Amino acid sequence: MRIGIFGGSFDPIHNEHIALARQAVVDLLLDRLFVMPAANPPHKPWRVLTPDKDRLKMCELAFAEDEKITVSDYELKKGGASYTYLTVRHFKELYPNAELFFLMGTDMLRNFPLWKEPKDILQNATLAVCARAEEQGWAQEEQAVFYEKFGAKFAVLSYEGKDVSSTKIRVLAGAGLDITPFTDEKVAKYIQEKELYAIQGAKESLALQKPSRAAHSVRVAMLAAKRAGELRLSEKQALQACFLHDCAKNLALDAPLLQGFIPPKDCPNSVLHQYAGEYVARTQLGVTDEEVLSAIACHTSGKKNMSVLDKLVFLADLVEEERSYPGVERLRKLFWEDLDACLLAALEDTVEYLTRSGMPVYGITLAAREYYQKEKNYGRNDE
Repeated sequence: MRIGIFGGSFDPIHNEHIALARQAVVDLLLDRLFVMPAANPPHKPWRVLTPDKDRLKMCELAFAEDEKITVSDYELKKGGASYTYLTVRHFKELYPNAELFFLMGTDMLRNFPLWKEPKDILQNATLAVCARAEEQGWAQEEQAVFYEKFGAKFAVLSYEGKDVSSTKIRVLAGAGLDITPFTDEKVAKYIQEKELYAIQGAKESLALQKPSRAAHSVRVAMLAAKRAGELRLSEKQALQACFLHDCAKNLALDAPLLQGFIPPKDCPNSVLHQYAGEYVARTQLGVTDEEVLSAIACHTSGKKNMSVLDKLVFLADLVEEERSYPGVERLRKLFWEDLDACLLAALEDTVEYLTRSGMPVYGITLAAREYYQKEKNYGRNDE
């Protein structure tokens, strides 16, 4: 008997998960494939997952017509951190005479030596690997490295994964956009009906923006969501701040939604919308999260002593994929390497550009630049 195990957060399950599972059944000649939503992925302790019952239900909907694929609630019922070696041991005990395979992508394969008890996993199961945008000959190179490390080989699946992620679906669903191209139709309907990834104020904010501006806000949110996890930030906070950061960009100061808004003194027109946006978010869109409101209110100017969320929104706005200006590639690189270094570089570039162009530099931006320059100098170890 040949048994496959496919674990993951599945938050939500998407077309690439589904296609990989089905191809694995064929490639590995599986009698049964168990799809296993994780209770608490140990490599993502900061993530707040969608409730177990919903992730389980979405998996069940996705594979309802697949006779050889069973959705298992083993890890959800067990609770706690979902360590693969314990799951594999469990299935080896259930099927002592079966040949077990554990499915993963090449990204997980390269991190496999860092997993808890990797040799224990390999004593009970063979890894089955799906390539994701790999170059020709990757399998031979990885097999050599893997064999040298573990004295074992992995199986290679014929399916090559495409660029779809659960993060992308959560962002699009949060914006109220169509997710049917990326996941099973029944799953998409379930997400919509349950409002699983809804972000308060997002649809209303995007409706206030011109189409091109709304598309920009979605791209900013997408970038921030991808970076939020590494920064141990709440994805929902990051998405809300990004979806709403430009909610007043296309509003005139005499618009009904800005009734009662008092612009700050000496604020340049190019910066004004951040304060107007914070006002609309607070008074019209019902946002009460002060961290989100702070990020909206400084996303153009920056400020001294910014929170990590403030920095993320400020920078994601500057370096989203369709931004094009001298120096943006350098900032994009720093965005992933060192957020604080990226922030200082962005503030310095902004002040230099405005000064060179003969445009006024907002005092708060100047103060922010000086604050982070001093902070960098304080942290330097001079010999």
